[in-house]
Amino acid sequence: MSEDDMPENDVEHHDHTHVAPHEIATPADHSHSIAPSAPHLHPHEGHARGTTAVLAGASRVRPAAAQPAVDFEGVCAGYFGRDVLDEVTFEVERGDFVGIIGPNGSGKSTLLKAIAGIHPIECGAAWVLGADPSDVDKRRIGYVPQAESVNWSFPVTVGDVVLMGRYGRLGLFHRPSAADRKVVDDALAEVAMSEWRDAQIGQLSGGQQQRTFVARALVQEPDLLLLDEPIAGVDAASQHAIFTLLEKRNRAGTTIIASTHDLSCVATWFGKVLCLNHHVIAYGPPDVVLTRDTLAATFGSHPLLIGGQGEPRA
Repeated sequence: MSEDDMPENDVEHHDHTHVAPHEIATPADHSHSIAPSAPHLHPHEGHARGTTAVLAGASRVRPAAAQPAVDFEGVCAGYFGRDVLDEVTFEVERGDFVGIIGPNGSGKSTLLKAIAGIHPIECGAAWVLGADPSDVDKRRIGYVPQAESVNWSFPVTVGDVVLMGRYGRLGLFHRPSAADRKVVDDALAEVAMSEWRDAQIGQLSGGQQQRTFVARALVQEPDLLLLDEPIAGVDAASQHAIFTLLEKRNRAGTTIIASTHDLSCVATWFGKVLCLNHHVIAYGPPDVVLTRDTLAATFGSHPLLIGGQGEPRA
């Protein structure tokens, strides 16, 4: 939908004059540790900010079942006036299994937080599960943060962590019922963590911790599951277990979006891939998107080659 299609009271025009960006260098060793594409700074006064009413306009009318799970158009978001997401546009259909790849600092975590409604959008139009991200029923979204953002020293058991995922459905002053505890038991069994139910979360391995947080998201019974680097720092067996579980949930109808640095798993598990470096470089099926040129444009250096079916095409 173009700005011309938006009602006049919802849109003001922005001339897209950008302030000079910070200078960010590509590391000489091509480690991808620094984003090769510098995010820009620009004033958002007058930049079009759509609303759910705009997205429900004539060009967007669809039956409820046909509405996408996520629909972003020209979305900007960032921190302290510095844009990390630069006019990002993409759409995730219900039931999709989407992977987000890109270098560190490219906006992957910010994009997931914007979808979840826990980070504000500066401009553009956004629609998540039929509502503005800030208004969507949070019980319908499961969010698994990066492991590094969790305080693993907090004295809480695995069972307690997973049970926290039910609190949104319990409401204030309601104690977990036998049915809630059964949901927790089932989720722990699904992620093969039943025997560690009473263990302190800080005593687990990285893979066990990740599986615990996946279980916490699953007990919410979400329509949309967001995972930020779910396999970072875990061993190969845990990676396979996590993705096998996610694939099972996706086949049951859950829409899943996950970020990852592991290119070797992208072609194997994801139905679609979003290449992100502050803006969308490419988006589509892995066999179409994962070319050498696209990966070079995404990472700003020679992409790491991955063997087998996932090797980038020329």
